[in-house]
Amino acid sequence: MAAATRFYHLTYSGVDQTLATLIDRSLAAGWRVVVRGGNPSRLEEIDRALWTGSDDGFLPHGLSGGPHDALQPVLLTDGPAIPNAAQCLMAVDGAEVAAEDCAGLERVCILFDGNDPEALSRARTQWKAFTTAGIAAEYWSEDSGRWQMKSSTAPKTPDA
Repeated sequence: MAAATRFYHLTYSGVDQTLATLIDRSLAAGWRVVVRGGNPSRLEEIDRALWTGSDDGFLPHGLSGGPHDALQPVLLTDGPAIPNAAQCLMAVDGAEVAAEDCAGLERVCILFDGNDPEALSRARTQWKAFTTAGIAAEYWSEDSGRWQMKSSTAPKTPDA
């Protein structure tokens, strides 16, 4: 079964802030998380933000390429592999996610900058690819200042 996919159209919150909130909720659900980023230097920025971002605690995580990748509850990577057996994939900064990547996951989250026309175009292309492949998708927007689901599609089932 394919993951439920959520598209997060960021207009007020930054990627780092939204990512930290989503990671925290995923960990609370008992899921491991892999964060797929667009480039290694940006992942290092996210790494620093996750270590220093919350006064309530920290989000346990690591950058890929270390000896303990498989043990990380949250792994930041720029590659397609999911070495920590994550149940949730979060893509940021234009990282590619194909419909096939959704197989075996509980959730896929695509975070994109709503003020960037290229990011909007890429998210629309991904939405079409996922929904065409029969994967359930939800579109979340914070354009009103609060997160609201604006659209959703049900998974397609094969005709009997």
